[in-house]
Amino acid sequence: MVLNYIWIFFFLIAFVIGLVKMIFLGDMQVFPDMVNSTFEMAKSGFEISLGLTGVLTLWSGIMKIGESGGIVTIISRLIGPFLNKLFPELGSNHPAYGPMMMNFAANMLGLDNAATPMGLKAISEIQKTNPNKDTASNAQIMFLVLNASGLTIIPISIMVYRAQLGAMDPSDVFIPILLATFFSSITGLIVVSLYQRINLWDRTIIGYLSTLFLFIFGLIYWTSSLTQESLSLYSKVISNLILFSIIIGFLLLGLRKKINVYETFIDGARDGFTTAVKIIPYLVAILVGIGVFRASGAMDFMTAGVKWGVEAVGINSDFVGALPTALMKPLSGSGSRGMMVDAMKTFGPDSFIGRLSCIVQGAGDTTFFVLAVYFGAVGIKKTRYALTCALLADLVGAIAAIFIAYLFFH
Repeated sequence: MVLNYIWIFFFLIAFVIGLVKMIFLGDMQVFPDMVNSTFEMAKSGFEISLGLTGVLTLWSGIMKIGESGGIVTIISRLIGPFLNKLFPELGSNHPAYGPMMMNFAANMLGLDNAATPMGLKAISEIQKTNPNKDTASNAQIMFLVLNASGLTIIPISIMVYRAQLGAMDPSDVFIPILLATFFSSITGLIVVSLYQRINLWDRTIIGYLSTLFLFIFGLIYWTSSLTQESLSLYSKVISNLILFSIIIGFLLLGLRKKINVYETFIDGARDGFTTAVKIIPYLVAILVGIGVFRASGAMDFMTAGVKWGVEAVGINSDFVGALPTALMKPLSGSGSRGMMVDAMKTFGPDSFIGRLSCIVQGAGDTTFFVLAVYFGAVGIKKTRYALTCALLADLVGAIAAIFIAYLFFH
């Protein structure tokens, strides 16, 4: 529903601005440009979706091998003790823990198709022990904020889009996205814990968080001591080494489980091909809306206004071009994806704005969509402070993405 209004907004604002430019500024080319943009962006949306087919098919097959080999279960076991401490009202051995941890693990691996049904199962299990059926419980809020903060270890879809649009090294945003999504997720965890008065000084929680903080800040400290050239080189080498190691690891897990790795890959690849075809109308629709919005001059007016305000207070404004992606991300996944693609097409996939848009896209999740779907599935009407915490996590993730992009690519 939100995307419906956003899509209509693009066309209505473009029409109004087009009339103003034609009547008051004498711009007779504005409406021909807007109409031409509909054809151009429709063609681009189809070509991009078609180009995604090969890479998405490949990685869907690889992910299917990992899933069948038990990688999701392994991750669930690793983070299980930590999650038990974050949901004290559920007690031990609650039936929601299994699907909940599977949901987090699937999200980390980019297994969206596996994550959503597991998440709905988890929220349903928590609802069974929720005394107020129309009001979100503490456990439900914690689960959904962590889910909406979008912790992702392998941002495959973003790298796929970068490859399709001609990036020299599609994986050079791998480490920056990992850093940005970490700050988003840790903010969501801390804020909800403060609301719920969860003891963050618990030994188990401290152990897990300390490990995460040491790794992340160690990575930041190390990268801050490198030159721009060295940083780009190490980021590229390490990112690709990690990704190829994941492929080898999944293959070894498949052999260990004695599954037919080749047939499993084909099953997953078939799903990836189907997914690539299904996204064509969605990508075409949002790109056409954005194309009309940009052709009318509305996008330029919006970014120019923000840029003027930022520069007025003495702040570097190079990041402003990526703000549409950041603003759209909490509202719509396909909308923000369209903004990201538009930024890369307009400024180039290897430009600062193109890379920053990718980092922002990977720093969080579609908060409004997640809360609407999950709470709606169990009839929750009173969401309490869930939206506030989730949006704060989104804000921190976007700000972190900007700082990290300056560190790596500016």
